[in-house]
Amino acid sequence: MDKNRAFELLGKIGFTRVGGSAEELLCAEMLLDEIKSAGGDGHIEPFQVNRQTITKQTLTADNVEYPVVGYGNSGSTSAEGLTAPFYYMELCKDNEVDKFKAQGCIVLVNGYLGKEAYKAVVDSGAVGFITFGGTILDKIEDSDLMLRELRQPLKDIKVLPGVNIRASDALNLVKQNPNYVTINLQQEEGMCDSRNVVAYIKGDIAETVVFTAHYDSVHYSKGVYDNGAGSVILMELYRYFLANKPRRNLVFVWCGSEERGLLGSKAYVAQHQDQLEEIVFCVNVDVAAPVLGVESAICIGESNLASIVDYMAKEIGHVLKVSTDIYSSDCIPFADKGIPAINFMRFGPAGTAYLHDRNDTMAFLSADALAKTGEFAEHFCKRIVNCVAFPIKKTIPKDLVEKVDKYLGKDIK
Repeated sequence: MDKNRAFELLGKIGFTRVGGSAEELLCAEMLLDEIKSAGGDGHIEPFQVNRQTITKQTLTADNVEYPVVGYGNSGSTSAEGLTAPFYYMELCKDNEVDKFKAQGCIVLVNGYLGKEAYKAVVDSGAVGFITFGGTILDKIEDSDLMLRELRQPLKDIKVLPGVNIRASDALNLVKQNPNYVTINLQQEEGMCDSRNVVAYIKGDIAETVVFTAHYDSVHYSKGVYDNGAGSVILMELYRYFLANKPRRNLVFVWCGSEERGLLGSKAYVAQHQDQLEEIVFCVNVDVAAPVLGVESAICIGESNLASIVDYMAKEIGHVLKVSTDIYSSDCIPFADKGIPAINFMRFGPAGTAYLHDRNDTMAFLSADALAKTGEFAEHFCKRIVNCVAFPIKKTIPKDLVEKVDKYLGKDIK
């Protein structure tokens, strides 16, 4: 791979590009231009995602107002707001006492509001919710209130109004221990387009390997570590196979709206059901390029996949941590259809790499570090893609199927 060309492209797409936004479309068009400049042919595939415009978002506790952002797609309160008793729901999903005390309350919850936790909030009879993010040491001038949304699997359970606050404000709110809190949330909801960028390379065998990386970012973030880096590595892989015809058919998908719940890869799978039978493997790249980091490969497939990867790394002297597990990225919708996958990434140790906030910038990345992931991905892919007989069985072990099902919330009714 050309590490300098890739790093230059990474800098060009290093701007906030949230799924469904005009900036996401701009980035998609830039990637499409890059495909064409390489001599290839690609196209943009739109798909529908939720959109919202929040016009009012407040949280008041006994006349003390806290800065908040409303949860997108969590509906609106009455014009006067929603007032209810306050309860700090500490365990949320695993405690009957916690759930009993939350009845009729606006609840503050710990951690990420996944499907299991949200269902516990709904089942408790709570009427609204508050989440928090960041750390209690964050300074207001150096941090942003993360915009969050009630994703569709949660909306399908029930829509409750919610807001997000800073961890330091959550600390003060619990210390205050108000009898009542009021949420006032007003928003307009609808649908808009997000986009996948897709390019094909035809091989000689009627089997297909799909390559994925998401190019969208979260609010406030330039999204270069997560996951502009994976997107430019994918572009280098595309350039390689465009110049070196592969034995198998290849499809490259730069996924939109991954940060909003893997929406781009889910849309691709849904829109290409007739092609899934031919897809034998998925290669996903998500987070790369931190100067201080650990090269990793997470394999979703039978044990021989990890063995193959480990052997190839040792063969060329590439330091790589290999494991068999699921990974929260665009490989999941393919694994859900029984398609094995490998995820290449370079994780930065705590305090050396940042994602999902304003600190995800080029400052802690380098072209040399980007090349570590990209060059091994290229080495692995050109051998796998060109095998006479594909060495990876198209199956997902039962324990990983169960993990995928749990990740997707299939175990929660």
